[in-house]
Amino acid sequence: MTFIKLLFFVFTLSLGSFASADSYKLDESHTHLGFKIRHLGFSNVRGQFDKFEGIGKFDEKTGKLYDLNVTIQANSINTNEPDRDKHLRSADFFDIEKFKELKFESTSIKYTGKKPTQIVGNLTLRGITKVVTLDIKEWGGKAEDAWGNQRIAFEATGKIDRRDFGLTWNKGLEKVAGLTVGNDVVFILEIQGIKID
Repeated sequence: MTFIKLLFFVFTLSLGSFASADSYKLDESHTHLGFKIRHLGFSNVRGQFDKFEGIGKFDEKTGKLYDLNVTIQANSINTNEPDRDKHLRSADFFDIEKFKELKFESTSIKYTGKKPTQIVGNLTLRGITKVVTLDIKEWGGKAEDAWGNQRIAFEATGKIDRRDFGLTWNKGLEKVAGLTVGNDVVFILEIQGIKID
């Protein structure tokens, strides 16, 4: 087999695998994009983003996920405390007047057999793009709901250093020898997608 024929063969196989993949969108009513961060060095504050949209592909035959893309509205951040949320939307943190959206685009997905275990992708926050890794802690797979809709679901976690994205605001606390806001942000993502007709 010549090199050109080999390339054509591989390309044809790739097209075949993508052709059998179905498109899914995030079901906002059954998806939770949450996070937690240390407060005063000894407890966690939890929050979430309430407005987002996302799309991806899933091939039931191979168990493969493809092309996961999520867009989050920065002003939808919600920590259940209005004054704190106002501060988070300000230039000290997300600066939503300049940076209205967060984006995630997958670049590779790792598997154990047919089970996806890790998603690697580019996260863009405050105009800065960094590679992040999400570990799939629980893979629900595919199921059909009571109305005949095809769904997929999984739970994933990940962690970033907020300073890598320009989120550097803080205040030192002499009494507890720590910081008001921790630097590590842990994501807790409960994802449910619904097949697009």
